[in-house]
Amino acid sequence: MPRIHYVAADGSVSELVADSGTSIMQAALMKGLPGINADCGGACQCATCHVYVDEAWATKLPPMDDMEDAMLDSAAEPRQSSSRLSCCLPMSDALDGIVVRLPAKQ
Repeated sequence: MPRIHYVAADGSVSELVADSGTSIMQAALMKGLPGINADCGGACQCATCHVYVDEAWATKLPPMDDMEDAMLDSAAEPRQSSSRLSCCLPMSDALDGIVVRLPAKQ
């Protein structure tokens, strides 16, 4: 099962294991990890599951669709090159060890 490294705004790191197909957001919610609110439950409607994906992983992610891109406009402190919605990022063996950073606020 692939591993996800979540880096909180304070620098602390949590490693979680997720089944393939489970989104990075779902994995965090199932383990009660603070920092991902997911107010809409993963419907790509709120941007409260916003994360910064480390640059080394950017090419391994599925492409961003128009809905995710539009929703990121309402995210707190988006970064052009690394912001993604974790509800749109399903885990796979190719993403084993991915590092995502959580913003200070959602």
